[in-house]
Amino acid sequence: MLKEFKEFIAKGNVMDMAVGIIIGAAFTAIVTSLVGDLIMPLVGVATSGVDFSDLYFSLNGEVYESLKAAEEAGAPLIKYGAFINALINFLIVAFVVFMLVKGVNSLKRAEEEAPAKPAAPPKSEVLLEEIRDALKK
Repeated sequence: MLKEFKEFIAKGNVMDMAVGIIIGAAFTAIVTSLVGDLIMPLVGVATSGVDFSDLYFSLNGEVYESLKAAEEAGAPLIKYGAFINALINFLIVAFVVFMLVKGVNSLKRAEEEAPAKPAAPPKSEVLLEEIRDALKK
C-alpha cells in the first residue's frame, strides 16, 4: 500500500495539481486584495457610499433601527444586502480573472504566431544540391 501511495504521489499530474493549488491560494489573496482594497472603494464612490450589507427585510413585520438591532432581537431576516455585496464581489472577481486569462491567452497566441525557423533540409537533399551546383559549373 505504501508503494502504491509513493507511485501516486510521484506522478507528474499530482505534483502539477499541488503546485496549482498553492499558486491558486496565493492568487486568491491577490485577487481578494485587488477587489477589496482597490475596486470596491471605487464602487462605493460610484454608488455614493451606499453600503448594501445593511439592507434587509424582516419576516416578522417589525421595524428595527438597524440590521444589528434586528439580529440582536433574534428576528427572522432576509439579508438581501449581503447577497448583493456577494454578487458584486463575484462579478468583479470573475471579470478580473477573465481579464488575466485573456491577457495570458494573448501572450500565448503571440508566441504561437511567431514564425518558426524552417527545419534544416535532410543531409541527402544538401548533397544533391551540392552535386547539382557542381554539375552546373
